[in-house]
Amino acid sequence: MVSKRNIRLPTRFDFSYHTIFNKQCDELLSAAEDGDIELDFSQVQYLDSSALGMLVLLAKKNDNSKKRHLIIRGAQGAALDILNMANMHKIYAFA
Repeated sequence: MVSKRNIRLPTRFDFSYHTIFNKQCDELLSAAEDGDIELDFSQVQYLDSSALGMLVLLAKKNDNSKKRHLIIRGAQGAALDILNMANMHKIYAFA
């Protein structure tokens, strides 16, 4: 059975969210169940280079685990522009 796991991101996705984000991701990656990991960007208005680094790190950790699908959902405005400029579509599906 495939289930989706969601991480709702804050309005400001920056280094201050690093510890929380890594903990959530590690918990999802170590879960026994298979399933997609969905990052809810619907509230994100700002993200910085450390947020991009966290996204890359999650993708690398996923390569070493069960290869779940990684999905960015609800990105809009400046956040979507930054994700596109950083070519995140190469490692994440956008919905």
